[in-house]
Amino acid sequence: MIGVFDSGIGGLSVLMPVRRLLGDADILYLADRGWGPYGERSLEDVRARVDLVASHLISQGARMVVVACHTASAAALTTLRARHPDVAFVGMEPALKPAAAASRKRRVGVLATEATFQSELFASVVDRFGTNVAVIARACRGWAAAVEEGHLDGPEVEAMVGEHVVPLLAHRVDTIVLGCTHYPFLAPVIRRIAGPDIEIVDPADAVARQVARVAGGLGPEVGRGRALRFQVTGAPTGVAELVERLTGWRIDVEGVRVGPPLGPVPSDP
Repeated sequence: MIGVFDSGIGGLSVLMPVRRLLGDADILYLADRGWGPYGERSLEDVRARVDLVASHLISQGARMVVVACHTASAAALTTLRARHPDVAFVGMEPALKPAAAASRKRRVGVLATEATFQSELFASVVDRFGTNVAVIARACRGWAAAVEEGHLDGPEVEAMVGEHVVPLLAHRVDTIVLGCTHYPFLAPVIRRIAGPDIEIVDPADAVARQVARVAGGLGPEVGRGRALRFQVTGAPTGVAELVERLTGWRIDVEGVRVGPPLGPVPSDP
């Protein structure tokens, strides 16, 4: 079985191309909405939480875990691989490599969470792929929460997105990286503000292809022929309707508790 998780429904942007490639795979998706969004917490707290979430999926039978969240990958992917050597992990990193290759002006904007930008993983990605381009980073606080609440368009969303996209345009970027799995659901608004000449890079398809490659090596351990199962921490009210709105899938949502209750997302100082 393949386990997939995110702090909420953002990971669906990765799960959709995964299902297109592995439509008959046995998949369990966990939306950790009771503790999300991860991107507004410390990396240490995210690392501890992600360990609980991954352990839950493994206890349910996952032989592969897709960390469909940039913040969780940045905080915990290396730790997870060391702690669970018998489980295959596929994670996310900001897609700076293809963005740098696509950029004509050698100026790339990255939209991600504050936690992602604070991570060693992001620094490593910039060191590897950003040496010949100017990288302009924008931490988009509140975007993931807006998607979780189903706010995908309208004047308030336009203003929220413009607050970060317009400064990138002022920096003359020609390529924008979506560094959070929630952000593809805001892509129509991002595109409308950025204009048709800006390249928008979403790594979801590339990650899905990697999932398919790894799954091919696992053989029967991936499982076949079962419907997608969807679990959520926190209140499941309205989640099925939001999933259908975003993906077109009609699913049953199971509420689960993973680990002890945890505190709220810290507010701005």
